[in-house]
Amino acid sequence: MLDTLSKATHYLWSFVELGFVALLAIMLIYLVLGQGSGSFVLAVAANVIKFINDIPAGNLAALGIVAALVYWMTRRVSA
Repeated sequence: MLDTLSKATHYLWSFVELGFVALLAIMLIYLVLGQGSGSFVLAVAANVIKFINDIPAGNLAALGIVAALVYWMTRRVSA
């Protein structure tokens, strides 16, 4: 049971990492090509920019701290 849960967790994290890399690639395309990058890339960039602008600075700092703690804890448990 724990082995199955471990495999599922691994696959889910791989999926999340793949999605994050895809998002970064789309944003890179937007930065390089600008307004001529296509409707899909422009829509994704608009959503990312809107999301970033809607987050207050204090919440962004708290999110960064929580992300750092999660990263630290996962590295500590894995070791």
